Amino acid sequence: MLDYKRNPIPIILMLYAICFAFRTIEYSIFRTDQTMIGEAFIHKLAGILLLGISLPLFRYSWTEVGFTPIKVLRNILLGALLGAVVFIAGYGIEILIQSSTGDFTGLKFYVTSYSVLGSRGMQSGILFIMICIAGNMINVIMEEGVFRGLFVRLAEEKYSFPAACILSSVLFGVWHIMQPLRNVIDGSQSMTGAFMAGLILVVTSTLLGIQYCMLYKLTGSLWAGMAAHFVNNTTANLLHVATSSGVDELLAVRITIAQTLAFLIVLFFYISRNRKE
Repeated sequence: MLDYKRNPIPIILMLYAICFAFRTIEYSIFRTDQTMIGEAFIHKLAGILLLGISLPLFRYSWTEVGFTPIKVLRNILLGALLGAVVFIAGYGIEILIQSSTGDFTGLKFYVTSYSVLGSRGMQSGILFIMICIAGNMINVIMEEGVFRGLFVRLAEEKYSFPAACILSSVLFGVWHIMQPLRNVIDGSQSMTGAFMAGLILVVTSTLLGIQYCMLYKLTGSLWAGMAAHFVNNTTANLLHVATSSGVDELLAVRITIAQTLAFLIVLFFYISRNRKE
């Protein structure tokens, strides 16, 4: 095995390539996100399995990569509160914008799978809601465990936390190019449109990754980031702003407002903590 303590980057990139290969296969062949399930979950389960296999190889415990049993409930509530507060602001501003033009008709609760081309599907049955919740739980366990847990822990064997944070967050950003890439292959989106959508996804996801890394450092565990991540994804899947001309027309604006606010809040506390220390 490569010396992961002296040179962790090749190991990180190798693990990332394995996860990305599973993601590519699911998005291009199985396409579970386009089925009634509405979630691409197979590669996430594979990622969790890879995480479980990797920890003993690197002599890490689950606690050492952020799944600490200390203050679990407090940190989950902290992350959920952060997500709730910023999305209340995001929805509020979106509703104000739509109401100012007389287009707002109300909030709707149903399951969709988010797409860069817009939300797809409208399922309100309890089974679909449970599938959505379960899918998002699998998603946050895998992405937080691998990107913020394992990758940051490996990178910190040699590099500082900020460097480890940037590395894992950039990889997390690139992780989100699969859907626009598939759209181009399928012919459902132009190359230019897919490039712009992909660029937006990569940049916003990279900033999200940095935010969750800072939450990890602030709380000493992954639980707060997992909860905030879960609220982010589940809210977009379940709660929709309806207008006279459609649904979630300003979804990108809502998410940008919410996540910008969340990033600034977490950054403020992160800088304050570092100054005190």
